[in-house]
This record gives sequence, C-alpha cells and structure tokens, in this order.
Amino acid sequence: MSILTKYILKKYLLNFIIVLISLELFFVGIDFLQNFKSIPASANLQLLYVLYNSFFTLTLALPLSIVFGWVITLAIFIRNNEFVAFNALGATRKEIFIPIVNISIFLLTLLIFLQATPLAYSYDQKRKILNNEYFTSSKSDIFLKYNDYYIYFEKLLPLEKRAENIHIFKVNNMDVVETILGEKAYFQNDKWYVVNVKIVNKPKDINIDSSKLDVRYEKFLHTLDGFKPKILDNVYENKSDFSILDAISALILLNEQKINTQKIRSVLYNQIIIPFFVIPLLLLIYAYASLNSRFFNLGKFTSFSIFGTLIVWGFFFMLFKFTNGGIVIPEISILLPMFLWIVISIYFYNRKINS
Repeated sequence: MSILTKYILKKYLLNFIIVLISLELFFVGIDFLQNFKSIPASANLQLLYVLYNSFFTLTLALPLSIVFGWVITLAIFIRNNEFVAFNALGATRKEIFIPIVNISIFLLTLLIFLQATPLAYSYDQKRKILNNEYFTSSKSDIFLKYNDYYIYFEKLLPLEKRAENIHIFKVNNMDVVETILGEKAYFQNDKWYVVNVKIVNKPKDINIDSSKLDVRYEKFLHTLDGFKPKILDNVYENKSDFSILDAISALILLNEQKINTQKIRSVLYNQIIIPFFVIPLLLLIYAYASLNSRFFNLGKFTSFSIFGTLIVWGFFFMLFKFTNGGIVIPEISILLPMFLWIVISIYFYNRKINS
C-alpha cells in the first residue's frame, strides 16, 4: 500500500467514523427520548433497547456515512488544495478513488454479514421490549401447508423452539386420509419432533359394515424439516424481519410448497443488493468534484451531494416498501432500478471525465 493510499484512507476513515457516530447518536437518541415512557424501568432492558436500536439504525446509517464521509473528505482535499498536490505527485484518478471503493465494499460486506446473524432481528427485539414482550414471546393458532400436509399449531413459542397442541392432516386428492395429533413439539437437529402422538388413518375403501378407523400411538415423529421457529413466526405474522440465512431457508422451503415468495425475495434484495447503491454515488460525487478550490463553489457541491444522496437512498427505500407491500415483484422494482442506476452513473461519470 502506497503512502498516498494510506493518507487518503486515514483521512476518509476518520471522517466516516465521525459521521457514523453522529448519525447513530442522533437516531438512537431521538428514538430513546420519544419512547422513554414506554421503555421498562429495568436498566438491563434499557441497555438492550439501546443496543438493538443501535444495530437497527446501523443498517441505515452505515451506507449514508460511507457517502457523507467521502463528501467531507473531498471538501477538505479541495479546500486545502490537496488534490493539486496529489496530481503534482503523479497520482491518477484511479489511485485516489479505488481505495475508497475497496474500503466501502468491505464495510458493506461486513454489514451484510451482520445481517446474517440474529442481530438482523434487532427491530423485532426492540419492539418486544417496548411492548413488555421480551421474555414472553408466543403465537397462537398458526395454520400452514407443508408438502401434502396441513399443520396447525395451537401455540408456538419461537424463542423456546417449541409448540403445543399440534394437529397434522395428510391430504390426498382433496381428501383427508390421515390425522396426527400431538401434545407438544420441539425443534431439534433442524427438525420438528412431535411427542406423544396419536395417528388416525382413514380406510381407503369405505364400507358401512366393515370399515373402521385405524388408530395407533407413537412416542414421537418428526416433520417440517428445516422449518425454523423464527421462519414460522415471521411467515405467519407477515413480517419483513429475516436474517439472511433464515430468509434463504424460508425461500427454499416456500418454493417447494409453491407458495408466493415475493416478500422474502424483496427482503433478501434489500439486505444484499440495495446497500451497494452508494458505490455509484461515490463515483458521481468524485467526478463532479474540482481539483482547484479557486473557481469552485464548495458549499453548493457539498449541499447537492448530501441532498442527492438522500434522494437516491429514499428512492430505493420507497421501492423496497412498495415491493414488501406486494405491489410489484422485486425483480422489477429493485433489481431493474439498481441495474439502471449503475448504468446511468457510469454514463454520467464517463461523460464528465471525458469532458
């Protein structure tokens, strides 16, 4: 790594950290003050609330901080005529710009990795603390389809990975041929184990005189392979909170059941694709910066850069909300605009550089 690259990264990372901490303190502080009366008096829960809210805010603040930190760094370089010095040393545009792109991609990849962990459910945990449900999470009357089975949970406890009073109905050609009743079920080894099971089979050929139900009892059986309690909870509640790993698992399972996966696909695109909208922004902001501060309106440049960043971020945020509401499919509302945004940014970058 050259001395110039180290210098640029040192200046940029300092500004990035300052902006990130400022945004985090602002958003978390405002939220804490707004909900202070609803937060439990327990110091532990208050600390957990702040920690969960900090990570939830991080998903919004980190992409913005990457761009705002770059805007501040460029403004300082232009004001101090450091760009002129860089060019005098023989530095090319690529040598100045590429280190920022690389560190930005690394930071966004780190954010995506964090969203593959249980921290992705920070907003849900924060909401539970506000509603005094942090230690008592349960759902009732859940009914879902799995292959040829229709399954009913009278009570689901996602945090404890167990359910109570399970009814499983096997359907063949619109006819219920088997009924499985269980008192409790536990999620272990990526499977649901139903204990104290009563199995009732209906005869294939029904005869009034000789036909009878076949009833037998089993200590346990397993079903719903890979259907994690959190996936059950979120799919049933129609939530948009999924970790990346759980979202992929849910996508595979729901595809097998031929169930609409539009919401889950939109969540995955929002977590993996949308954060990279900042890379074209870094490109454009750099292209429209000036080497010399003498004939350059630095205030106008900074204002338009920040305002433009918020506009683009708000646009993609709006697209995600539309997609999550089932209005349009995610490939058209998220992937296509992202592709067009990259193409348009490259076009304007090349146009500005070549002019």
